[in-house]
Amino acid sequence: MRKRTLALATVSGAALLAAGSLTPAAQGGSVLRSDVFTPVPRARPVPVNLTPAAYARPASDTGPARTASRPAADPAPAADPAPADAGEGAVGAAELLAKVAACKPVSNGSYRTDESASPSVPVCGMNGAVFWKADLDIDCDGQVTEACNVDTDPWFQGDTAFHTSGDRPLNAEELPYVVVPSRSSLWDFGSSGIKGGGVVAVVHAGKVEYAVVGDTGPAGIIGEASYATAEALGIDPDPKAGGVGSGVTYILFKDSVVSPIESHGAAVTAGEGLAKEFLRNN
Repeated sequence: MRKRTLALATVSGAALLAAGSLTPAAQGGSVLRSDVFTPVPRARPVPVNLTPAAYARPASDTGPARTASRPAADPAPAADPAPADAGEGAVGAAELLAKVAACKPVSNGSYRTDESASPSVPVCGMNGAVFWKADLDIDCDGQVTEACNVDTDPWFQGDTAFHTSGDRPLNAEELPYVVVPSRSSLWDFGSSGIKGGGVVAVVHAGKVEYAVVGDTGPAGIIGEASYATAEALGIDPDPKAGGVGSGVTYILFKDSVVSPIESHGAAVTAGEGLAKEFLRNN
């Protein structure tokens, strides 16, 4: 179990340019109070049809500031057998991993997995996708829930870079989402066709979990996903001591958008088709 420190470094919020209509966003980066956003019951969203619209924050650099890295997690077991539950959809983890064995970097250098780590993780490009291989730190930001709040997470922030169709922060406890590094000279995710609400295949220990791009993090650090993503992959989702130190592959499909962003069913439907296309084209 890893031990975290409370040393925080403030970074600028991301400027997220997404296709389609943009919803209003919370300004000023203040943490939302629990009396405004009350806990939401745990229930899987109902799948809906995909539309081309993205529900994103306005494209500006005035969004909520994100805190810097959370300390490194304990290394993953050297040989973790694939579980019987291979995750979502018919595309297997081994099929996806076989396609991302080699890296053609699209970032101008490498990212750190935590503030104290050396830069070691490039963003790699392929036909129709970018990917990276890193750790998984727990993002519990967004709506206040039983698992994600100021008491359970010392780094909790009550906002996310992208909002629901009702203009609320995302629900990290319920919605599988991935955090991308804020735009910088190292890499600008928008220039690679990555958008808020874009589809991500997250692979770990023989499982595939489909998620969406839901938040932004420090400009020089990579490897973070929501409480729900970790839980679905069999990773300890505790925001204080959970996560895993290595062995997680993130495949982000270019120019994809799920609407509404909060529909996990829509992400799975889109992800299955995009993963099959990715296998065909690479």
